Amino acid sequence: MNFKDIANQIFKYQPEKNYAFSIGNKKANTSLDQVDNMQNKFENKLKSQNIFNSIKSNRETIQTIYNTLINSDIILRNFTLNARGKQFDAFLLYIDGMIDVKAVNDFVLETLMLRNKANTFEGNENRIIQEFEKNNVTIRKVKRFDLSNYIYNSLIPENSVKKCTTFKEIISGVNSGNCALFVDTINVAYDIDVKGFQQRSIDSPNNEVIIKGPQESFVENIRTNTSQLRRITNNENLIIENLTVGNINQTKCAVCYMHNITNSDLVAEVKYRINNLSVDTLLSSGQLEQLIEDNSQFGIPQILSTERPDKCIKHLMLGRVVVLVNGSPYGLIMPATIIDYMGSPEDTNIKPLFANFLKALRFAALLITLLLPGGYVAVTSFHQEILPTELLFSILAARQYVPFPIIVELLVMELSFELIREAGLRVPSPVGPTIGIVGALILGEAAVNANIVSPILIIIVAITAISSFAVPDFSFSFHLRIYRFFFTLLGFIAGFLGIGFGIYIYGLILCSLRSFGVPYTVPFASGSTSKGNGYFVPPIWKQEYRADYLSTKKDKAQEKISMKWKYTK
Repeated sequence: MNFKDIANQIFKYQPEKNYAFSIGNKKANTSLDQVDNMQNKFENKLKSQNIFNSIKSNRETIQTIYNTLINSDIILRNFTLNARGKQFDAFLLYIDGMIDVKAVNDFVLETLMLRNKANTFEGNENRIIQEFEKNNVTIRKVKRFDLSNYIYNSLIPENSVKKCTTFKEIISGVNSGNCALFVDTINVAYDIDVKGFQQRSIDSPNNEVIIKGPQESFVENIRTNTSQLRRITNNENLIIENLTVGNINQTKCAVCYMHNITNSDLVAEVKYRINNLSVDTLLSSGQLEQLIEDNSQFGIPQILSTERPDKCIKHLMLGRVVVLVNGSPYGLIMPATIIDYMGSPEDTNIKPLFANFLKALRFAALLITLLLPGGYVAVTSFHQEILPTELLFSILAARQYVPFPIIVELLVMELSFELIREAGLRVPSPVGPTIGIVGALILGEAAVNANIVSPILIIIVAITAISSFAVPDFSFSFHLRIYRFFFTLLGFIAGFLGIGFGIYIYGLILCSLRSFGVPYTVPFASGSTSKGNGYFVPPIWKQEYRADYLSTKKDKAQEKISMKWKYTK
């Protein structure tokens, strides 16, 4: 027996096989896993069951599925329904706190319970007769009375009512905030839209603030988000398909695309990946992003995430697909290239000269964030000859009394700044600025005075941190912050040779990535023409074509002469 086996026997966690308690009337030879599997099969069988004709059977099934004996917010309202002079037993199922009580009282219970012209009938006939004239001939249409159609067409004055034949459909509606109506003698139930739960109103974006542009952001409700896309697009070709992810919580997702622009294969691939997810829960768009992206080994984002509807609309019009997740105020845009992470929605609202200047600044910020700490270590450790003599003497004098090697000094300061940034985000908002002031100013000044770090290093770390904030996309900025540590270590090990080798490997990684079939660096490829969708922004009147790497159904985005008032034929 080797040392590894001995260590595993001593320290490795071994889950308990037998417990000192029992659950219910479980047999001694039945394991907990078998009990759980039996329970899950029983619940799935109940949910897939068709609705019964008997109101008693339906009520017992609902009580079993929702555990109404212990669930305090599941409401079963029993009442008597009036329909054409007859009375039927019925009950209403809803979740307290998720419905609009006034809508249920005024447009469901009142119309079904009280006697009125809609649900009474004088006489003994059991048929509805319709008469109309066609070609001067009176045609009489006789239709047998059907209770389910009569309730659906005449007794429920709600704009969104759906007939359901299985408990699974009913449960999905009730869990999302609807109420369900069950009536005796019919084997259908009614899913009535009466949502009324509290939700956050539309507000300005928090993480993607721009000066010149729309000031609306997504919220947690998926229908509010899709309505924003529909309102801004103002076109019937916008398709919004609903998909469900999660075996337990069954989170609703909306796949949005322009039917006359987006490549059908791209839409099919997005839907295929989402439909083939086997997870119990999906709580946010960030989880979905990790589940459907092509390659998650290197931590490089391959799907755009935004809280701005206008940014989603821009990419929809370019031929991309947007996915919204219920409960998350972010939309996912796919496919994405490396250029997309350096753009801002404000670039389309300002003149090309200003937008290109800002993009150049962002590109410089990318290089500074990624390479400046490693370059400083490489220069001070291996390549002092490239520095002016006065600057070299200044750096040596500042580091004369610092007891730590340059790599330790730099890593300590970088990690300290990351700690300050994380603490500033997690503490309450009134205290956040105070954390930044105390950490960046007071502790930094104290560290310099105590000869723990050199002043030039404080400048390097500060410039690197400021540059990381200039990258518009949070995920891409985070990726750069992580990778700069690798370049710092390479610069310490082999100087510029190590950094050059790291850039080569990093470039290979970027070139190997694909986002839904689109190469990550395709805008830089010599054989591809981005047609106005490259790094620099052309004038609006030159943006005639959509990017060819998206293979859209419509290549042209506008006419060659868009300003016809200025250039007439």
